[in-house]
Amino acid sequence: MLKTLLIIVALLVVLAAGALLVFVYVVQNVEQPEYVLVEQDGDFEVRDYPALTVAMVRRTGERRESLSAGFGPLARYIFAKERDGEKIAMTAPVIQQPEAGDADTGDWTVGFIMPRAAVQAGLPEPGSADVRLTELPPRRVAAVRFSGRTTDERTDAQRARLEDWVRARGLRIVSAPVYAYYNDPFTPGPLRRNEILFDVATD
Repeated sequence: MLKTLLIIVALLVVLAAGALLVFVYVVQNVEQPEYVLVEQDGDFEVRDYPALTVAMVRRTGERRESLSAGFGPLARYIFAKERDGEKIAMTAPVIQQPEAGDADTGDWTVGFIMPRAAVQAGLPEPGSADVRLTELPPRRVAAVRFSGRTTDERTDAQRARLEDWVRARGLRIVSAPVYAYYNDPFTPGPLRRNEILFDVATD
């Protein structure tokens, strides 16, 4: 009995180690937007981002429902399901932001950040009016990074932490929060990377 238990424990350890290696490989090999790190304080950071091109859709509903609903048309765009041309590489993170700065309205934008090479080569026009290409200007952001599942309770708590940290630094928030999701739905909670970001004033 003890031998069987030890075998099961060993298998679980091997599986966990394998899952960690897959996670590290996937995260390190999917393009992420470059930025300049201005300040770091534990899981808080201030970053300077260059201009980024984002494929976006608008959706109405709860945060998690809107994220799921927005993923489909964006995936069809990058995988050339509704347009001519080549596929576009997947990047991380998927970003989500409430419209008009207020999540209570239930209006959201969901976006895929476009790879640098694809932007330089010229992005194909979306085959659906649902998807629009938008350029985000260079900006400074404050960010908090956390793991686990992105429940409303967890994201609300992390957003409040970030707001407190930003204000303690004497910075001024100038945007609605951006929720950034780096992993697929099957990644275990402890291995997940999530972020919340606010644009902050540079003057």
